[in-house]
Amino acid sequence: MATMTSLIGLINKIQRACTVLGDHGGEGMSLWEALPSVAVVGGQSSGKSSVLESVVGRDFLPRGSGIVTRRPLVLQLHQTEGGTDYAEFLHAPRKKFTDFVVNLTLIDLPGLTKVAVEGQPESIVEDIENMVRSYVEKPSCIILAISPANQDIATSDAIKLAREVDPSGERTFGVLTKLDLMDKGTNALEVLEGRSYRLQHPWVGIVNRSQADINKNVDMIAARRKEREYFETSPEYGHLASKMGSEYLAKLLSQHLERVIRQRIPSIIALINKNIDEINAELDRIGRPIGVDSGAQLYTILEMCRAFERVFKEHLDGGRAGGDRIYGVFDHQLPAALKKLPFDRHLSTRNVQKVVSEADGYQPHLIAPEQGYRRLIDGSISYFKGPAEASVDAVHFVLKELVRKSIAETECYFMALQELKRFPTLQSDIAAAATEALEKFRDESRKTVLRLVDMESSYLTVEFFRKLSEQPERSASDKNASDKNAPDRNAPPPGPQNPERFSDHHFRRIGSNVSGYIGMVCDTLKNSIPKAVVYCQVLAAKRSLLNQFYAHVGRQEKERLGKMLDEDPQLMDRRATLAKRLELYKSARDEIDAVAWK
Repeated sequence: MATMTSLIGLINKIQRACTVLGDHGGEGMSLWEALPSVAVVGGQSSGKSSVLESVVGRDFLPRGSGIVTRRPLVLQLHQTEGGTDYAEFLHAPRKKFTDFVVNLTLIDLPGLTKVAVEGQPESIVEDIENMVRSYVEKPSCIILAISPANQDIATSDAIKLAREVDPSGERTFGVLTKLDLMDKGTNALEVLEGRSYRLQHPWVGIVNRSQADINKNVDMIAARRKEREYFETSPEYGHLASKMGSEYLAKLLSQHLERVIRQRIPSIIALINKNIDEINAELDRIGRPIGVDSGAQLYTILEMCRAFERVFKEHLDGGRAGGDRIYGVFDHQLPAALKKLPFDRHLSTRNVQKVVSEADGYQPHLIAPEQGYRRLIDGSISYFKGPAEASVDAVHFVLKELVRKSIAETECYFMALQELKRFPTLQSDIAAAATEALEKFRDESRKTVLRLVDMESSYLTVEFFRKLSEQPERSASDKNASDKNAPDRNAPPPGPQNPERFSDHHFRRIGSNVSGYIGMVCDTLKNSIPKAVVYCQVLAAKRSLLNQFYAHVGRQEKERLGKMLDEDPQLMDRRATLAKRLELYKSARDEIDAVAWK
């Protein structure tokens, strides 16, 4: 018996903690429902609260006429070793009532009513019944059905409801109150002996304190003594005296509760284990506590940074989505921008003539306008700077987006699925460091691609123009016609020509030659710009995105490291609550395992 008494105390402890820690009606509802309790059910003024006080042995519930118990009151009692007994209401978990001796969880429910009186809503009857039913219909609830002895048992609201939710009667205990208030010459033996209405468990008669006793402040010890004397001296109930009264009812309920708990031990332990697993899973998700020493803090920061870098590299290398957008810049955006460059306008016949004439100055060119060619080529090549810088900026934007996504996704590589967003300051510091590094990579990349463009202007590919000079300038028919009108070879060479006298064909030829050369340069830059961007930005980000941050963190003091690992206060409170709950469940499981089968 002592072993089971300890076990019941543990079960009460779990019940109380379920409510204190927020399990009641929430995540721990299945565990709460698996733990047995006793609900006191009956009509208004049937003596429910008085029975509960008699069983408990303490005067602590409100009294009055009409509806006094307006909400379910859950009271848990269990014996303590070497200390003062106490009781707690779950709605007031820190207020303790002492001098109790039984191991029970009692629920005092509002009285069932048949009609709504003045001042009450029309739905009061249905509302109260639904409230009471929500408790007593649970398979783990033991029903204490209270019926006044001075009323016909056939009209008992408590028995009617108990029969609906517990047809087999395994959970129902019948209690007759107000035996001392029955008319003279009548008694309740037909009910108490089970002849009028039989239950699986024996009926128990109770004699509560009278209003006069309450007014005289008769304590519960004296009231119990008076109750025993009533049954022992009663000519009707004397032969049942050993099985009547509130003390017997308390022992009967406690013994039944022990049997029920013994039957439910496997399922209770299974539910406790389930809750332990769920709590551990949530603790893993929100993150375990971080050590307070600087070494542990630095290790945490570095591991989180490395986890972020791994996720970032996966985005670039194709393990995660996003890196393909960089290829899109080179395969679509850059070629499209190159096609839109205004070469047609720059190399139009009129502009070519204008540039060539300005380049010749006062001395027109003799054979080929080399200075004009160079100006036209330099002017054309300068247009490539726009698409080159746009490619740099586009890749920079993609990399910044991948940093943002990687920060949000950094959760699968660091100690038990911790998320980087758990530490908002560290998250912000990593984002700032990564952004600063990307900006440096962008600046270097911009300088590099502009150098590529400038290099194309600094040294022209001579072979291209040599090949042009080897090509015939006119068709064969034009050449034959020209031979007929060819001047005498012995005639002196003509003098310098006026630029205005050059034909449009001449300038179109120049424009066509420059356009061909620029096309070759365009093909070269279309390939070299992506190489430069990838080398200066993408590969640099993969190699050294947080290098400066690592160096900075390594120089930080413990106080600064701690600030980098600050967390949301609500998250910290949640972790503390989970840790308390986990400790409670583990302790209960170990103690139940230790005493359950002794």
